[in-house]
Amino acid sequence: MVRTGLAASGAGRGALRCLLMVATLNAGVCIAQERLHDRKQWLDPATSVSDDPRRIPAAPGPRGPDGWLVLKGGRVFDGTGAAAFDATVVIERNRISAILPPTSTQWPGQARVLDVSGKTLMPGLIDLHTHLSYGEPETPSEEADDDAAAALRGVERLRYYLESGVTTVRDVGGQGAVPFRLKRWVAQNRIAGPRIFAAGQIITGTGGHSAEGSWRLACHGASNGRTREASGAEDWREAVREQFKRGADLIKLASHYSRDEVRAAVDEAHTLGLKVTVDAETFYIQWAVEAGVDSVEHPLPRTPETIRLMADRHVDAVPTLVPYIYIFDLDGGYYDSTSRRFSFSKAANLELVRNMKRAGIRMGVGTDLVTDWFRYLPQAYVTELHQFVAAGYSVPQALVAATRTSAQILGMDDKLGTLQPGKLADVIALDGRPDVQLDDLKKLSLVIRDGYLVLQDGRVRIPPHMPKPEPVAADER
Repeated sequence: MVRTGLAASGAGRGALRCLLMVATLNAGVCIAQERLHDRKQWLDPATSVSDDPRRIPAAPGPRGPDGWLVLKGGRVFDGTGAAAFDATVVIERNRISAILPPTSTQWPGQARVLDVSGKTLMPGLIDLHTHLSYGEPETPSEEADDDAAAALRGVERLRYYLESGVTTVRDVGGQGAVPFRLKRWVAQNRIAGPRIFAAGQIITGTGGHSAEGSWRLACHGASNGRTREASGAEDWREAVREQFKRGADLIKLASHYSRDEVRAAVDEAHTLGLKVTVDAETFYIQWAVEAGVDSVEHPLPRTPETIRLMADRHVDAVPTLVPYIYIFDLDGGYYDSTSRRFSFSKAANLELVRNMKRAGIRMGVGTDLVTDWFRYLPQAYVTELHQFVAAGYSVPQALVAATRTSAQILGMDDKLGTLQPGKLADVIALDGRPDVQLDDLKKLSLVIRDGYLVLQDGRVRIPPHMPKPEPVAADER
């Protein structure tokens, strides 16, 4: 039996809004998706804020490395949807300061100039579905639950993404505080990796996805582990608040849940200014869309009615076709999971993406490379883009999905996703024309993240440390 009544407590504003939305739908009126509270409207445009979806006021001052970096003479695919063109990209500290005609030399004389003639410059790729701290099949049991080991696994994965041209990852389920610590160290340029936007723990119902069967590290109210089980609307609200307290850039929910529970979690996250994505299937997707979720992960089954509702309410999708390709090729099916109790296949998954594209649903790129599949990079990311093309995208449109569209889904398109003056300097250079041939994405030459040259000639670049002078005794000064 489907529960439709409101919980005795905890429904609050979200429940009232939901009732009004349902009444409007029943009246035959198309309404737009309820969105998170836009906190940017309260900020002075001159206010310096963090370069993440939380938009926390930050002390003014320079960010990124000193000086200017000029990428001279390249072919620019800027991610806006425009055709590639010849140009020079000028970077000041961690921002793109100018896109110049190829013959121009209008940059400061002290700038560092790199000749990128014959290469394609484009925005850094974005992966919207990663799990940086997850274990591998051969992970020793004593390390599976260990935060230190999880952090080291994350450091290794970050290098793989960076070496694949990915300059931004969205971690949608990680162990304890590990994703937030990795985010900070990358932002401080203390370890090599793409910028990280983290959800914290996956929130699910008791025994739900990521907390079922042999899955580890899930319990009620757990501050460590990768999953937070919750029961009842108020506990789902509390679970959202816990991730927010730790520094979450978004909230990740997973089925199963009741209507009241998902509604409470989405309302709480939106009140806190965070977007919500959901790993769900069948009718749970529709419940999440009706509750106001911002995006849906995976190509799991849903009805044509749910697809129409996603389109009407501008709910985004992150299909993650590639992990299911691996699942079917390696194992023949997705087994031993109560959250996958339905028939699906590679062909059905691709057809679902085609149907979402026909409906006009905005889709971004995520790979969900669990276990040891990150070792398939960069091919895994390229394979995901080939699936976009098979679903009806052109090659340039697939690249836009990997850059600008994915930045929009993050809520970071004012800072990331395109090569335009004022944007953060996340730039990759490739030998070839990836907007013509996707496989050229594997011909990576250099990566700039947040203005730092972090990969050159295909290798991660770690500059030597600057020794700190030893202290001098007071009587020797």
